[in-house]
Amino acid sequence: MLLAGLLAATETIAADKTMIVLDASGSMWGQIGGRAKIDIARETLGTVLKSVPVGTELGLMVYGHREKGSCSDIELAVPPGAGTEDAINAFVAGLNPKGKTPISHSVEQAADILKYTEDKATVVLVTDGLETCEADPCALASALESKGVDFTTHVVGFGLTEEEGKQVACLAENTGGKYFQASDATQLVAALTETVADAPMSKPTQEVAVAEPEPEPVPAIEFNTELDSVLSEGGPSLGDNNDVFWTIYKADANGAPEGDYIESQYKGKYSGNYPPGKYVAVATLQSSIKRQVPFEVKDGAVAKPFINFDAAYVTVKPKRTPQDAEADSNAAIEIAFGDYSTTYYGTAKFYASAGEVTLNGAIGPAKVSETFTVKAGETVERDLIIGSGIVLNKAIYAEGGPEVDSGNIFFEVVEAKKAIDGTRKAIANSYGTGTKIDVPPGDHVLTAKLGSATGEIPFTLKAGEMSEVIVNINAGVLAVTAPGAYSIEIVSAKKDIQGNQKSISTNYGAEVQDTLPPGDYVVRLKYEGDLAPKEAKTTIKAGERSEVTVE
Repeated sequence: MLLAGLLAATETIAADKTMIVLDASGSMWGQIGGRAKIDIARETLGTVLKSVPVGTELGLMVYGHREKGSCSDIELAVPPGAGTEDAINAFVAGLNPKGKTPISHSVEQAADILKYTEDKATVVLVTDGLETCEADPCALASALESKGVDFTTHVVGFGLTEEEGKQVACLAENTGGKYFQASDATQLVAALTETVADAPMSKPTQEVAVAEPEPEPVPAIEFNTELDSVLSEGGPSLGDNNDVFWTIYKADANGAPEGDYIESQYKGKYSGNYPPGKYVAVATLQSSIKRQVPFEVKDGAVAKPFINFDAAYVTVKPKRTPQDAEADSNAAIEIAFGDYSTTYYGTAKFYASAGEVTLNGAIGPAKVSETFTVKAGETVERDLIIGSGIVLNKAIYAEGGPEVDSGNIFFEVVEAKKAIDGTRKAIANSYGTGTKIDVPPGDHVLTAKLGSATGEIPFTLKAGEMSEVIVNINAGVLAVTAPGAYSIEIVSAKKDIQGNQKSISTNYGAEVQDTLPPGDYVVRLKYEGDLAPKEAKTTIKAGERSEVTVE
């Protein structure tokens, strides 16, 4: 009977096979918080792979890292196997993102390699972009689910917007997996930890069933730790709010976090089970407010770590005028409270510690700064008015004459009032006609320079107003062709009282084109060797082209 009982308890523990499919397309050079996404991914994988359970069969597939514009640039970098963590880290360290995003083909190849029609298989896709190779990820997921024995795809949208995430989430939803929105390194660590490091091993399969095992005693406590958080004292639990990120550490002798975290979770409130001992729970609210609390797990008792973030939820809409219905997406808003600061573009939605919050808003050169106070637990909505208008800059060669259509013309907005030395303070600038320049409201001057010609015009702008401003540069174009010439100098025909002629421009080569104010000019040509210099006279009229050839 004893032998039969031992045989009944003998089981085969099989490791799940998981394939990480990593996006290495060119967009992975984009930055989050001042760091390239590929660098964040390298560091994150290095951290997470340290926690992979022994025996886990893990592989790596990468796409978009070898050539641009190819939908077949997919490589099985590390075949699935136990103990592959160092090989995966080494391969990812050498990646140079450059190509397209063949999501569907990559996931399909990963599934085939995992023999998904025969064995349980899991794919973890990390992507910062959408499908770019004319395939339907949603349809593929449904096909894999219908053919697979037990096939699952988890998707991590790294830096994707909420709307973009919906377009790839179907890969997870249609295969019974999870979709994770990861907007920074902390969220990426959490997503990979749950899908890779914390992924469960396959259920034990009983090889011999000779005798029924004795029933396990039912534990008196389902979870020995219940963690919860609130925005304010006495306020409601943050519950399923995934803006809260928990990490659980063992406590050292001084009660501080020790070593790597043992578990992480996105949720305001959740329950867990830990061996008896002392721990520290660290809770971060939207990467900006961090709190920690020590707790002790004892046999037969439930520990209840509790965090009060003492914070408010704030929405700030930047507008050019109070009457604007929508926020301006071109506005940059730096928010700062305590020792934390970050920058949003367009509407800013964030949590702030109770107390003073400073906003520094900018639309081009128009800037504004405000400080206000928030209370714990409140929801604050406010507009940030950044008075700014828009100049649509244009130029003409002459009154009633042709428009200047050139990317080389330089426009600059300067203050209308001159300094004591006659100069004006520069406000904003742009190259090319028809561009839009953000300008603070008030009296200004728009200047334009093309070649050796300049022009300016004063204008007045109101906040929220778009105004077309046209500068007459009062100029014509001179084109000179002089075969064999070493240099071409254009000088004014008129001499000053000393008999000198003003040099307008000097160019090297046999051809030159310049934009000049109306008037009489002399073209001086120099040649290499013993050839004597030559001169030619010409007259420039505003709005007209003059061509001079000197043989």
